[in-house]
Amino acid sequence: MNTTTQDTSSYQMNCRMSQEAAALERLCQVVRIRGFRISKLAMERMGEELDIALTLEGSRPIGMLQSQLEKLHTVAAVELVERTALTTSTRSA
Repeated sequence: MNTTTQDTSSYQMNCRMSQEAAALERLCQVVRIRGFRISKLAMERMGEELDIALTLEGSRPIGMLQSQLEKLHTVAAVELVERTALTTSTRSA
């Protein structure tokens, strides 16, 4: 039996974006394409903007995701709040 250990990290990120049709879907798509999983998402409408708090998990550099999110035309700000290291063990027969 082999045990594989994968280092992943958990990140908390805040994002402010314009409220526009499919804006939240585009944000989730970029997160998925860049190799991260959303473990928690909280959104609040503030006038014409959305304030989104994300908890993400992934093993890729978070700066790459942050850069891609900032390129979305509906995104006004992206802030990395916290990073936590996680270790996952997988057993295979």
